[in-house]
Amino acid sequence: MLHFQFKYLFLFFFILIQTYVFSQTDSLKIKDSLKTYSFSKLVITGTKTSKKQSDNAILVNVLDKKTLDNLQVCNLSDGLKFQSGLRVENDCQTCGYTQLRMNGLAGGYSQILINGRPIFSPLMSLYGLEQLPVNMIEKIEIVRGGGSSIYGSSAIAGTVNVITKLPTNNSFEVNMFNQLIDNKTNDLTINSNSSLVSASKKKGINLYTNFRTRGFYDANNDFFSEIPQLNNIALGSSIFLKPKDNQKLEVNLSYLNEYRMGGEMSNIPIARNEQAEERKHQIFMSSVDYQINFKKNASLILYSAFQKTQRAHYTGSFPDDSLSIIKHLKMPPFGFSNNETFQSGIQFNYKIKNIYKTNMVLTIGAEYLQDFINDKIETYQFLVNQKSKNFGLFIQSDWEIAPQFFILSGVRFDQHNFIKNSIINPRIALLYKRIKNIQLRLNYGEGFRAPQAFDTDLHIAFAGGGISRVQLDPNLKTEQSKSYNFSINYDKPSKSMIYGFTIDAFYTDLNNAFALNSIGTDSFGEVFFKTNNSGANVRGLTLETRLNIKRKIQFESGFTFQKSENKTKITYIDNVAEGRAFLRTPNIYGFSTLNLKLSSKFDLSMNYVFTGRMLAAHFGGAENFKNDSLVKTRAFSEIGFKLNYGITLKNKTNLDVYCGIKNLLNAYQKDFDIGKNRDSNYVYGPALPRTIFIGIKWRIE
Repeated sequence: MLHFQFKYLFLFFFILIQTYVFSQTDSLKIKDSLKTYSFSKLVITGTKTSKKQSDNAILVNVLDKKTLDNLQVCNLSDGLKFQSGLRVENDCQTCGYTQLRMNGLAGGYSQILINGRPIFSPLMSLYGLEQLPVNMIEKIEIVRGGGSSIYGSSAIAGTVNVITKLPTNNSFEVNMFNQLIDNKTNDLTINSNSSLVSASKKKGINLYTNFRTRGFYDANNDFFSEIPQLNNIALGSSIFLKPKDNQKLEVNLSYLNEYRMGGEMSNIPIARNEQAEERKHQIFMSSVDYQINFKKNASLILYSAFQKTQRAHYTGSFPDDSLSIIKHLKMPPFGFSNNETFQSGIQFNYKIKNIYKTNMVLTIGAEYLQDFINDKIETYQFLVNQKSKNFGLFIQSDWEIAPQFFILSGVRFDQHNFIKNSIINPRIALLYKRIKNIQLRLNYGEGFRAPQAFDTDLHIAFAGGGISRVQLDPNLKTEQSKSYNFSINYDKPSKSMIYGFTIDAFYTDLNNAFALNSIGTDSFGEVFFKTNNSGANVRGLTLETRLNIKRKIQFESGFTFQKSENKTKITYIDNVAEGRAFLRTPNIYGFSTLNLKLSSKFDLSMNYVFTGRMLAAHFGGAENFKNDSLVKTRAFSEIGFKLNYGITLKNKTNLDVYCGIKNLLNAYQKDFDIGKNRDSNYVYGPALPRTIFIGIKWRIE
């Protein structure tokens, strides 16, 4: 208890320090931050160079901080479900493990970047989507499909690039809001941001803090939580320095500390709980980028990034017989994880002008990525101890053949220590803009996944009165992919409005696809074996629409229709069910958002998320469910809204008071298992039941 009181105190003083430093600056002269709405923003993820969306041969979607604020999200996990082709799912009713699915593929097929760097490791992916607070994020860039293969291993389904806030002007903000989950559980968040920029605009610093505390939530009154208790704190800073007009140094530092616990809702020592999972995380992340721009249309970027995760954890259930109780108390299933990820690289960009009246940007780079993971629970004889190393070379040409025609082509060479031979992955993308207001894109890319442990392999879950684990086939082969995308993008601007739509067709073919097969039980519980099957394919269509009228009405929507299948049948549950369809993968899912400026002071934001029916494995053993089965879940529709009242006070001070509801119709899973022998992986649908929130934000600009 004293530990978390100290966190409150630390957070309070950190905010006071930010307030004091900010108060020492001169009076501010900030230009109006409201920009003309446009569907063509500058993005970097598609090409590794800054470029307008409309001139990019790779389709890049953007979630900016204004959109994230309208949606009232707490963290990265909450925000990603409001993007086409993306689903964030909760995969454990005890610990709250989440994963991102892009175009129907599991989390290990997506590359999550922090400021363009792949330090979001498989271990961090277990809970990291919830651990990255929204107030550290400036924007999120999303690339779906094989167009992201330039980022190396695991960039098969796509890439999510989380770009943290850099200071652009002097500002200060404190935001506090509380969520009430199903009229039972409080979820309090307090965060702050402050930015200072020198008068010369040659140096600046942004500081952020975030504190969140959430209690247990029990959906079926069995005294076991469906949503875990949570306490976390995050601190960080982003710094830039321009020693010369043609040079820029950026440094990002973050520290995340989180405690989460789910299962029996009691205050007794964790090892005496009937069933529980406890996680204590300490995560440090850093990155350094140094860019030099040369006179002759060239630039050089040197970069390095690092993350270290230390996790103490417990996953266990209290035995029923006296002999097992003695053994359990003598050696309770505590574990420890240590994970370190390091990346360093160099990138050279050169713009070649007037090649037969055309322009080209040539990009050449090399990078090294190392990830070390040691995760062990001696009681369960569970150990993952591996060090992966990957050296990559890439070359890319972004060729503007004409103002209406672009060709992006490139190849990446990877040498991975778990793969005998070098991996060569090409990609090519075409953009045609000759037809007014229409962009046609066609791209092809190849990718791979090395035979190493991914997020799901590191997750210990309860099933049938025991625990389930994943074992890797020692003969696991490299998984390789071929991805195709074709899209039509239409945007029609006028003096008072802009509207448009996108049709994106995708197809991904997987060879030597990784598959989990149930191989029965051992003395600890259920065992799954990760091996290669003959392959799989994913195909589908994403439809997007958007509209903005005089910056007073803004509407966006995106729905995906797809089919994901293995080429041959796999065993979902031993001796019970087998099939070809991917588990936990609906054929239809999507979202819509609507923002209305009701007056100079009132803003209303509404949102909708749809999750279609899907197959889910359900292992028996709970009080209310004795036998294994394969379940076809129902569809879910989440509706939410936020009403914001904003007023401008003296000295550039703004105050926002807001309230709203998430999951208004309480679309939530109704058939949770009961008791300590529950299958904790049997969880699907929306992450929260009906939740009411209210908050206040104070800003100085």
